[in-house]
Amino acid sequence: MSEELFSVADQNVIVTGGSRGIGRAIAEGFAARGANVLICSRTQESVETALKEMQDAGLKADGVACDVSDEQQILTTVQSAISRLGHIDTLVNVAGVNRRKRAETVTADDYDFILDTNLRGAFLMSREVGKHMIERKSGAQINIESLNTWMPLKGVLPYAMSKFGMQGMTRGLALEWGRHGVRVNSLAPGFILTDLTRKLWSDPEMQAWNQANAPLGRLGQPEDMVGTAIFLASKASAFMTGQTLYVDGGFSAGWSWPIPLT
Repeated sequence: MSEELFSVADQNVIVTGGSRGIGRAIAEGFAARGANVLICSRTQESVETALKEMQDAGLKADGVACDVSDEQQILTTVQSAISRLGHIDTLVNVAGVNRRKRAETVTADDYDFILDTNLRGAFLMSREVGKHMIERKSGAQINIESLNTWMPLKGVLPYAMSKFGMQGMTRGLALEWGRHGVRVNSLAPGFILTDLTRKLWSDPEMQAWNQANAPLGRLGQPEDMVGTAIFLASKASAFMTGQTLYVDGGFSAGWSWPIPLT
């Protein structure tokens, strides 16, 4: 099979939440394969740090500070991206936040903080980039959902709600924009070891639970998300839209139970 089928060389790509974790790995994955990458992160400091580290690793990228919970910053960022890159081929919505609390203790501020970034921000970014892609009659959008859309976890209700909403957004935009040549799909990561989750997964009890229950027997790494992101941005997925791919080490295949097999 020709490598051209999976090529993203010379694509212009925006990655929100691109300064660390899954977003950073995806940004580096595109850059390493010849794409022109623009990362977005909440602060200018985080953007500059990420770009310097990528440059030191031999990767070329650009970046802008953008708080996706702020509509005006999104409008400015998209226009800046078009000005810098000329056009946008692929958008990857990664930016996300979370607060772990029991449902009855979640405040309105908690709810707004999570939904404004994870769902509202993703929609506004998709909308603005979508206008541009519709005009060009071409483009791919990739949303980062969560394993929570298959099995919601206790203690993260607003986060799970935001990711269910993102799945609905993915399907709805796919229905509306497919005739314009714009494809919209999602990736749903499982348990991924990042700076934000390192404290949780440093607990020996959590490590043992994951090893006992994950079909592949390990935590995911941010780099595990790169291949499927490249696939969804490339010609290899040209007849695919409105779908969610679970990249979760097999958790969504089903639960094991403590019955010995002979």
